[in-house]
Amino acid sequence: MKGSTHRRCYCRDPKTGKPLGKKCPKLTNRKHGSYSIRQELPPREDGTRRSFSRAGYDNLKAAQADLDHVRALLGLAGAGDAEGLTQIADLLEKVADEKAPLPDIEATRRRLSHGLDLTNRLTVGEWLDMWLAGKKGRQSAISRDESNIRVHLKPRIGHLRLDRLRVTHLSQMFEAIAEDNVEIAEGNAARRKAFEDLTQTPWKGREHRARRKAMKAAIAEMEPYRRIVGPATRQRVRSTLRAALNAAIAQQLITFNPSAHVELEAGRRPKALVWTEERILHWKRTGEKPSPVMVWTPEHTGLFLDHVVEDRLYALFHLIAFRGLRRGEACGQRWTDARLDAGLITVAKQLVVNGWEVYEDDPKTDAGARSIALDSDTVQALKRHRAQQDKDRDEWGSAWVETGRVFTRENGEPLHPANVTRRFIELYEEIGLPPIRLHDLRHGAATLAHAAGADLKDIQEMLGHSSITITSDTYTSLLPEADLAIAEAAARLVPRARATSADTPTEAEPEHDEAKENSPESMPDGAERSEEGHSSPG
Repeated sequence: MKGSTHRRCYCRDPKTGKPLGKKCPKLTNRKHGSYSIRQELPPREDGTRRSFSRAGYDNLKAAQADLDHVRALLGLAGAGDAEGLTQIADLLEKVADEKAPLPDIEATRRRLSHGLDLTNRLTVGEWLDMWLAGKKGRQSAISRDESNIRVHLKPRIGHLRLDRLRVTHLSQMFEAIAEDNVEIAEGNAARRKAFEDLTQTPWKGREHRARRKAMKAAIAEMEPYRRIVGPATRQRVRSTLRAALNAAIAQQLITFNPSAHVELEAGRRPKALVWTEERILHWKRTGEKPSPVMVWTPEHTGLFLDHVVEDRLYALFHLIAFRGLRRGEACGQRWTDARLDAGLITVAKQLVVNGWEVYEDDPKTDAGARSIALDSDTVQALKRHRAQQDKDRDEWGSAWVETGRVFTRENGEPLHPANVTRRFIELYEEIGLPPIRLHDLRHGAATLAHAAGADLKDIQEMLGHSSITITSDTYTSLLPEADLAIAEAAARLVPRARATSADTPTEAEPEHDEAKENSPESMPDGAERSEEGHSSPG
């Protein structure tokens, strides 16, 4: 296909007013006029001719460089690749119409090899959709990435071109999320305050009832409670984006991953705290939990289990409270993986919730597939549960749904994990216990095991953690009694010459204090203590 460079000016004939073009006599001066290029392109689908033209070059060298660039782009389509040649021609025609810079040769080659549309600039949102559609792995991880993309990434940076995404764009995105957190917190506080005023004010009389109705209408128009996007969530959002951009680098769509260079606040795991009397009193006064992760004392756990002993899910709660299974692991436990006579169960499957849909999956980590020893009380609870399940099977007859699960609904159907959580909350609220999550029973199991003498490695294996660091940082809040015992034992390791305050006699119980008699203050001048503690002349 033909292509050329030429020089022209925009001088006009003074008589006719027509452009002189190449006939201008001043073109003999190389500084007069400018250079232009023209490259013939493959014809359109209807057979009409088309070309790439561009003017305004100061010198022949610059014009020739762009002409060579255009020809190199046309040369990206291999011999016989009519479709690829047409795509490049469409791209060049669009670039000429928009007077846009010529596209990068290597970037165009990569897009062409991956079958991407050359005439459209790939945006971050488009790439995130493509990456998510081809992502493989655990459904729970894919669902988390989908949520991060839908809620945070596409609304904020989805419109940006993928090849022009910069660190500053991401810094601005996370700053905007932090600003939204302030608005969310203020909105939640306003709604909470309005609700408290509504519930705590005594409403009497027609006028007050009308005002109460108005307040309820105002609360209904407020934005619903929204969750703060905390540091851990922001870290997960960046993790999703980083994985997607790494995939784009692997496909040679970009060469730089800006998400790897954004500084974020570390998402620390919340420390589990035990519900002491002081913390319960503070919670009752303010309604605030001291930590997102709270653990019942052994007395609290005992009260709860005694209260639910007749409930259908008693054995499930007992198993989580003492052996630390995850909710999904307990709901997905099968009788074929239980050896009650040997006092063992094997965690091989779990039920995972995606939205409201429930599906069976392997344990969360490789370490999650584990065998757990059962105490005799737990074994007896499971045996009683199995006997009751056998009765249910007989009563339902042909309507019984055989799933092989240890814990099921009355007709044998699998439990929905969310309903188990709802039932757990109902049961502990009936007796006024301080609030915890069902997952916090797992924290409590770790705490009880630690107080009973288990080391961190034992607890790690019981809980199925892939790292002992997780076990150490999150799950081993010492019970106050155990902590006090350790403090006392540590204090007794240091020998003291003088009596401690705990051993000092009170005024009501005077005792002979030999150490005091032998102290320097009680000795006459010139006397000093011997090694045996008796005075001797100086």
